[in-house]
Amino acid sequence: MAHRQGAHKGSLEYWPHRMAKRLLPRVRNWPATAEPTVLSLLAFKAGMTHVGIIDDSQAPTKGQEITRAVTVVVFPKVFVYGARMYGKKYLYTQPATEVYDATMAQKLGMKKAKAASIEEAKKKAGEYSEVTALAYADPESLGIGIKKTLRFEVPVGGKDVASKLAFIEKLIGKEIKPSEVLNTGDFIDVIAVSKGKGWEGPVHRFHVARQFHKATGKIRHVGTLGAWHPPKVMFSVPQAGHMGFNYRTELNKRVLKVGSTQDAATVTPNGGFLKFGTIRSDYLLLEGSIPGPAKRLLRIRKALRASKKPAVPKITYVSLESKQGA
Repeated sequence: MAHRQGAHKGSLEYWPHRMAKRLLPRVRNWPATAEPTVLSLLAFKAGMTHVGIIDDSQAPTKGQEITRAVTVVVFPKVFVYGARMYGKKYLYTQPATEVYDATMAQKLGMKKAKAASIEEAKKKAGEYSEVTALAYADPESLGIGIKKTLRFEVPVGGKDVASKLAFIEKLIGKEIKPSEVLNTGDFIDVIAVSKGKGWEGPVHRFHVARQFHKATGKIRHVGTLGAWHPPKVMFSVPQAGHMGFNYRTELNKRVLKVGSTQDAATVTPNGGFLKFGTIRSDYLLLEGSIPGPAKRLLRIRKALRASKKPAVPKITYVSLESKQGA
């Protein structure tokens, strides 16, 4: 009779479990758009609540009122202070030149910044392979205790470098509003760092079974580290290690509402969100959950591979019940 062997305990879908190096995630892929548009924004996670919505899917509950869990995401003020042009050197794409707004560069403390003018960049547009906008976010207006200015690159869609550069020229020195980039019913991707849980053993980390109570002095450990050959411990063997604080990407999160500062009170629960507080800025209502705890920095990207067409949802109510006892 063959020896009974169970399935592998724990998921190898995300492997290896590397701890994130920084809170601002790195994004390597961006959607291709015909018209010049901003492809990314920075945001912060506020918390979760639930809403009533008219089901517009093909489920048996189509046309009926259903309840959906939603995540509230808030946006700091984002300003564009320059542009960065990339050129191909040998086999790699590297930054070639940059354009700054003099007033904003001085505000950011970039005293030694030397940049070409936008007119010079336009003349050499044919020499560049890519162009992105340089922006900074000011989270102090959110009132969550984060005051450090965040500088980041904003990819821009479009067919060629000349059209992208002309689009960025209109943005330099101005604020980017979420309502100018996203619409209700759109699908977006959320890139963030998950919650950190510290050092955990194999039972919690990989959900392996506890040992028999007469095991060799250890209960919460794996029975074996593998066979004699190959004479090494394989990567798939469950072991203790750091858990959480990993980069994660949630695809195709539906935007149920794009709100502004004026109607922020309509989504703020009684007493504010747990470990966050009240909403004081522009916000989004996203269907479902996203990685990270409250106040976690998020990177919002237009959907890379949206599986459905945008459809404006009909929200009947937003729960304002207190989350302080949750």
